[in-house]
Amino acid sequence: MSEPRDRPDPHEPGRGRVTLPDGMLPPGVEKDRRSHRRHPIEILVVIGTRPEAIKMVPLVQALHDHPALHPVVISTGQHRDLVEPILAMAGITADVDLGCGGPGITLNDLATSVMTGFDRYCRSRYGDPTGDVAELTHVVRDGYPGAVLVHGDTSSAMAAALSSFHLRLPVVHVEAGLRTYNTLTPFPEEMNRQIISRIACFHLAPTPLNGEHLVREGVPYDRVYVCGNTGIDAMRWAASLGMVPTDPAVAAVAAGSDPLMVVTTHRREHWEGGIERIATAVATLAERRPHTRFVVPMHPNPIVRHQIVPHLGDRPNVVLTEPMAYVEFASLLARSDLVLTDSGGIQEEAPVVGTPVLVAREETERTEGVDAGTLRLVGTDPTRIVEWSERLLDDTPERRHMLAAENPYGDGRSAPRIADALRFLAGDDRIVPEQFGPGFDRRAVMEAAGYESLRHATEQSAFGAAPNEGHDAERWEHV
Repeated sequence: MSEPRDRPDPHEPGRGRVTLPDGMLPPGVEKDRRSHRRHPIEILVVIGTRPEAIKMVPLVQALHDHPALHPVVISTGQHRDLVEPILAMAGITADVDLGCGGPGITLNDLATSVMTGFDRYCRSRYGDPTGDVAELTHVVRDGYPGAVLVHGDTSSAMAAALSSFHLRLPVVHVEAGLRTYNTLTPFPEEMNRQIISRIACFHLAPTPLNGEHLVREGVPYDRVYVCGNTGIDAMRWAASLGMVPTDPAVAAVAAGSDPLMVVTTHRREHWEGGIERIATAVATLAERRPHTRFVVPMHPNPIVRHQIVPHLGDRPNVVLTEPMAYVEFASLLARSDLVLTDSGGIQEEAPVVGTPVLVAREETERTEGVDAGTLRLVGTDPTRIVEWSERLLDDTPERRHMLAAENPYGDGRSAPRIADALRFLAGDDRIVPEQFGPGFDRRAVMEAAGYESLRHATEQSAFGAAPNEGHDAERWEHV
């Protein structure tokens, strides 16, 4: 595990200390016992996979824009080779690499490694927060971090959240409330995000439906903030760059005028036949439609590749390529006529650039897209995939309907909303988080985090209404 780079020594007198607002003191800590030095509140941002990096980069940048907050980026190492280029593209270097990834690592090995690595890092930097109130007072005075941000549903996020709980660190869940309610689909993501929801003190839900899921499960509505999806922020920026793919074969296809279909598949629950069925369907389409081009970025996992290459490797109108840089893939999506995917993120990203999506899964936690018409579930049945692909590659009423649908996942301003919300939680009344959906109550979030209620504005919600008054309560009362 590497040490932070270019970071102040928390043990040096006057360095690495944080002045916490009254409301961010754990119970029993007196105000006059904390440091009065003014330094930014550290926010630990955990990133393990490429999708997490893509969606957390806008948030890290937004946190950097707030002088009162300082993001500390912790890479678990789960997908280091895929994460580092995303961070580098945005000019971000991880402060810490836990070194938890590696070929052939099992889910249990990964979770154990992340929990242990995160625990060791936090204890070495911030001290032991698990003792009595006196010990906790010392940790707070010496720069106890304000919160840990985890994203979505990865094993890295779940393990970091559980480790944070054991360390008494408040967990903020970005992209909270997505559900299929089938713990085997997607696996292990559905269980991971449900576990995180039990731990988190603050839930950042992309859509009102995600917020409703949480409230139905017993999460108080005033600890849920509907703010849109940070992936939309990232996709809008990436697609605007118009990057040319570095693979010459992909670049040639993108520059041409033939119909183009992009295919991605990697899900663990599809390893035993699902990926092969998807590849079989694409092979049938390639044979039936010789003037349609197919680009298939392949996941590096050999289990995935061994099911794709035998079916598609010798097709003249199919390009098999390595995982693409995010900005290049964004441009390819914008050029495409159709996407077939079992990815979660692409279900949100493709509609940003107006590309219809066929979801190669039996169910999706992103049902808003199905309802809005930007997505259609087709599963992994080759016949169904071929049927709907041909409908949507041609100029049909179904295609026109999907092209006219509005993306329900955000407006590109989710990251600044979240950064503002964190400042508001820290007691900055000059900040009023911008509304995308229902708001939250500062007091309820801080108490759930284990801190005292803010002594000022204790009844104030993020949008100026008391927790049981105004549009926030009205928004949730039907749930």
